Amino acid sequence: MFFEFLLIPGGAFLAALAVGAVGFGDGLIVAAVWLHVLAPVETVPLVVAVGFVIHLIPLFRLRRSLDFTKLWPFLIAGTLAVPVGNQLLQVVDPDAFRTGVGVFLVLYAMVFLIRPNPGHVTGGGRAADAAIGAVGGVLGGLAGLSGIVPGIWANLRGWSRAQQRGVFQPFILVMHAMALAWLAVGGMVDARTGINFLWCLPAIAAGSGLGLWLYGRLDERRFHRIVLGLLLVLGATLLI
Repeated sequence: MFFEFLLIPGGAFLAALAVGAVGFGDGLIVAAVWLHVLAPVETVPLVVAVGFVIHLIPLFRLRRSLDFTKLWPFLIAGTLAVPVGNQLLQVVDPDAFRTGVGVFLVLYAMVFLIRPNPGHVTGGGRAADAAIGAVGGVLGGLAGLSGIVPGIWANLRGWSRAQQRGVFQPFILVMHAMALAWLAVGGMVDARTGINFLWCLPAIAAGSGLGLWLYGRLDERRFHRIVLGLLLVLGATLLI
């Protein structure tokens, strides 16, 4: 009970800090912490409920400074693709999937940390953006990892941090809302979820405030490198 008292709000604080600073990473962070004290059936709905609030706060605070003009191809395609990910849950080996995603994230982050100016992807236009959004939707429906691929793609595009966050942060928020609705309909959101959610709110507020304070002090180069560093940590977390 003592570790649960510490780790549940502690995980929420770390996730809110990451999202406040760079805009993503909440799902893997809280899962890595909470699975030490909660069963998976308890963890999944709490991750989604907490993640929704964690993304809502920075979006509200930064709404005037973010650029949402590139969001819509990602959002439309991702929303349509979520049911595909839900269906894949029946056939995909979760351990092999986590290992594959973890290896990819680690290799990607290491390559671009070592070679910080590889050039940018400029082709494909909105069709390519929609395809990436669809991949994010599938991964969101399959494993709650909706923001990773759009986040990587926005980085490869060479967009500013305002444009990047204007894509993957509202994208993740909508995916969380869809997932929470599915879980509620399926009866997986119960009173224990609500109690743990309320328990996390003060930690979310503190973590979001600190993360947004850090975001306001990052230039474009530091933001880019912190995103890569977070991808490296998240990939290693999946492998471990």
